[in-house]
Amino acid sequence: MNDDNNIGRSRMLPPLPERMRPQDLEGYVGQRHLIGEGCILRNMIESGNLSSFILWGPPGVGKTTLSRIVARSLKREFYTLSAVSAGVKDVRDVIDRARSNSLFSDGQSPILFIDEIHRFNKAQQDALLGAVEDGTIILIGATTENPSFEVITPLLSRCQVFVLKSLEKADLQKLLDKALLEDEVLKYKKVIVKETEALFRHSAGDARKLLNILEIVVGSFTGKSEVLIDNMTVTSCLQENIAIYDKGGEMHYDVISAFIKSVRGSDPNAAIYYLARMLDGGEDPLFIARRLCILAAEDVGLANPNALLLANSCFQIVHSIGMPEARIPLAELTIYLASSAKSNSAYVAINEALAVAKETQTSSVPLYLRNAPTKLMDELGYGDGYKYAHEYPGHFVDLEFMPSELSGRCFYNPSDNKHEDGLKARLESLWPKYYKK
Repeated sequence: MNDDNNIGRSRMLPPLPERMRPQDLEGYVGQRHLIGEGCILRNMIESGNLSSFILWGPPGVGKTTLSRIVARSLKREFYTLSAVSAGVKDVRDVIDRARSNSLFSDGQSPILFIDEIHRFNKAQQDALLGAVEDGTIILIGATTENPSFEVITPLLSRCQVFVLKSLEKADLQKLLDKALLEDEVLKYKKVIVKETEALFRHSAGDARKLLNILEIVVGSFTGKSEVLIDNMTVTSCLQENIAIYDKGGEMHYDVISAFIKSVRGSDPNAAIYYLARMLDGGEDPLFIARRLCILAAEDVGLANPNALLLANSCFQIVHSIGMPEARIPLAELTIYLASSAKSNSAYVAINEALAVAKETQTSSVPLYLRNAPTKLMDELGYGDGYKYAHEYPGHFVDLEFMPSELSGRCFYNPSDNKHEDGLKARLESLWPKYYKK
């Protein structure tokens, strides 16, 4: 086939990610923990015993594709809604259609796929409950957000949650090879892949990103006899074709990362700029509010304990008032956290303690710290020797609270800031053997 004619045809074709969307499990790349031989989702498909489930994972890992493959494999009627644009009426209309069509079908429940189900409010999710419970529909939801926070408990309890992972380097390589060999446009081009590091790094485990970048790079060689893919070419093409911010698009994770790092780095001006980028791009304000709660605990921490209280208040306010007014408390909190003193001492302490706890689960709690709810335990000496701190001067008593093999182990080390200076001084006075001046 003439390459120039094929280039002309390609302008009429869907984008490369859509052209390469697999139609069955054999063509699906990644998520072997779900669709590999003997794994849970493959077993569900092969047995035909399908139940409602939610696919939780980052963009571009195949949530929508997997849902379509499930429906196609089981020959189920497939309805789809986007939580961004659908309302309660749309949900009820689909359920009514599913009920009507089931009268003429073989009795198999149709599948309702809801993309970005985390964007549905309580009323919209409530509208799904009855139909999911009585089997009128099989619900498949897709979300990039933790469903524990975003999906109402009654609906979540009726769905399994499957976690999808970012694609690994081997998966990305397989997708790249497949596109160059099988795509109806690319297979007619002479593409020389010299380096893949930049291609895979910018893709960040996202199949859609990988294929979009590949199409951009190949498109930059229009009119040339061959395409050379190397790190410099990929980086140059991306700088010239940088996408605008979009919640479900290419820069979502880059912008939220820049926002978090600007707050952590105490730059309120950069932080408020990236906040504005997210809001202008349609980001869910509750997503931002949750990230600010995490920032308040992880990065401001004990340098300013009030920050976490304010962050929690901001989350509740944003939840109550919504946009556009929610931009104001979000801006106020962003500036406050960025301008505040910083400490990650609690974050470091719990991570270190968790690592040690994992290795010392069998360590015995000192006998005098144990509870004695039964007579036998009392006779065995549970609680003997415990000293009640409030009966001692300053409400403190020098007592070993750690298991014996961890005696003297310090997990909390105060950071250098005004608030923790006071905590450090108190700990040095109470525990001079652990905290040295």
